[in-house]
Amino acid sequence: MGIIALVIIGAAAGFLATRMMKVEADIPTTMLIGIIGALLGGLILRALLTMMGALSGFVGAVLGAMLVIWLWQTYFRR
Repeated sequence: MGIIALVIIGAAAGFLATRMMKVEADIPTTMLIGIIGALLGGLILRALLTMMGALSGFVGAVLGAMLVIWLWQTYFRR
């Protein structure tokens, strides 16, 4: 899966992850969280993606976005 696909999936994953973790964020922040999470989750779960298909890529993107939200809330929130 290419970087462009991870960015597109990441935008959706960021929306889903912010809703699952009950984080209120504006649209650009939500997209940025999702894109970073998708890149992180997509790269970490590359082997799973190869074995199981595109759905695992979306799951990895959501998990990556949730990890980014947790890191943001834990270390960067004022």
